[in-house]
Amino acid sequence: MKIIGIDPGLAGTGIGVIEGQGCHIAGYSFGSISTDAGESTPVRLEQIYRNTKSLLLEQRPDFVVIEDIYSFEKYPGAGIMLGKVSGVLILAAFKAGVQIREVAVREVKKVISGNGSANKYQVERAVRHLLNHHEPIRPFHASDALGMALTGLFRYGGDWGASI
Repeated sequence: MKIIGIDPGLAGTGIGVIEGQGCHIAGYSFGSISTDAGESTPVRLEQIYRNTKSLLLEQRPDFVVIEDIYSFEKYPGAGIMLGKVSGVLILAAFKAGVQIREVAVREVKKVISGNGSANKYQVERAVRHLLNHHEPIRPFHASDALGMALTGLFRYGGDWGASI
């Protein structure tokens, strides 16, 4: 089974690919899609859409796990922007013919580290431990995306129906 986890972000969208079955991990890779802050939002969103769709068509995963978007009351604009990025990611997966599951970040933190309130450093260390990866995984968006993919493998590997 191949699962791609995606951590949405306008400046950097994390991508994590996990191959395995049940709790056995056969392989993994990670990276991110970066956009230029000097470009307009539509240009950046189109770049994220195009690169994600291309990756999904190339990799042909069994399903995609995308971080379910939330917003802090203090920063509603950030939540709105993440919603825009998430929308193009969902569209890219749909256009690539890939099933989607949106998962709350607290669930990922709980599954990966045992603590639903874990910080980014704890999640990154837990992901490294699960993958037996010795070097830090950067950017953090990539380790978060791997956490999404691992959660997909551990929790939804046998029940991956689309959530949309």
